[in-house]
Amino acid sequence: MTSRLFEPLTLRGTTFANRVWLAPMCQYSAVDGVPNDWHLVHLGARAAGGFGLVLTEATAVVPEGRISLQDTGLWAGEQAVAWHRIVDFVHARGTLVGVQLAHAGRKASTYVPWSSGRGSLSVADGGWSSLAPSDVAFPGYAAPSAMTPAQVAAVPAAFAAAATRAHAAGFDVVEIHAAHGYLLHEFLSPLSNERTDEYGGSLENRARLVVDVVDAVRAVWPDDRPLFVRFSATDWAEGGLTVDEVTQVAKDLGAHGVDLVDVSSGGNVPATIPVGPGYQVPAARAVREGSGLPVGAVGLITSPHQAEQVLVDGAADVVLLGRAALRDPMWPLRAAHELGVPPERAPWPPQYARATWP
Repeated sequence: MTSRLFEPLTLRGTTFANRVWLAPMCQYSAVDGVPNDWHLVHLGARAAGGFGLVLTEATAVVPEGRISLQDTGLWAGEQAVAWHRIVDFVHARGTLVGVQLAHAGRKASTYVPWSSGRGSLSVADGGWSSLAPSDVAFPGYAAPSAMTPAQVAAVPAAFAAAATRAHAAGFDVVEIHAAHGYLLHEFLSPLSNERTDEYGGSLENRARLVVDVVDAVRAVWPDDRPLFVRFSATDWAEGGLTVDEVTQVAKDLGAHGVDLVDVSSGGNVPATIPVGPGYQVPAARAVREGSGLPVGAVGLITSPHQAEQVLVDGAADVVLLGRAALRDPMWPLRAAHELGVPPERAPWPPQYARATWP
């Protein structure tokens, strides 16, 4: 049997063995931005499980850009060294690995989800003042400071410096995080961006920082390695960012060296979201058809046949799994078995080959 999920995909000079990828998911387990054995096992297990690409969690480009004190980072050389060990292990499993570079903006300096605290981290607990396009707080969080022109201008260089360290660490892909209410999404959305300078107002102005970041990263990222952007395609709120706007920005970014758009949604403001199986797939299809770029679909894609159908229908070029991959690190191997993919065409490690026997 042939399967779209297990067809290779080539972007620039990089070929992914299949189209089942691990979505970025925060682990809140680093110390001073340095990844450790938890991250090695988290990503390494999914590499052994057959994912064609594993993406790191949101990895901060500056210390104040962390969501929490426990986020990973790439603002320092010791972090790149620690990532290199993890990258080498993933590569040894035959899987590619990408880093998601991020700045949390007004959603920085928060407690980890399982702590007793909620919202913004107190100064007594190590918290700091957050930065954002405007001094508009995310509900329940401390108000951020509106960024000065000089602070805005420094953002692309911070992303580029982190991308340079990512190259030194051996990553195959960089994904720029412009979703889920973090800094670049905050600039894109009129619900969080009230600026009156060249970074506010029109869509062109609100997208200016994303374009500047892409240009800065592409200038230091090797030509043969892909560059992705993750967008929230909609704020799910009146007056917020829309699928049509994101489609236009994605189309424009194709000319700036972006190779794939990872389509998610929400996170910038509290909203009623119609969550259900594959609920973000229609947005992925719209961005794909309107921008002409390859896209990834994510969001309650849980079963092999459902994932296969997303690709067969032409809604996306790859699927990314989040919670389903937390429940089952071997999801791609199980999918290959359920879809009847011959063992020689599936990503079975030799140590697990017995699972293919009757």
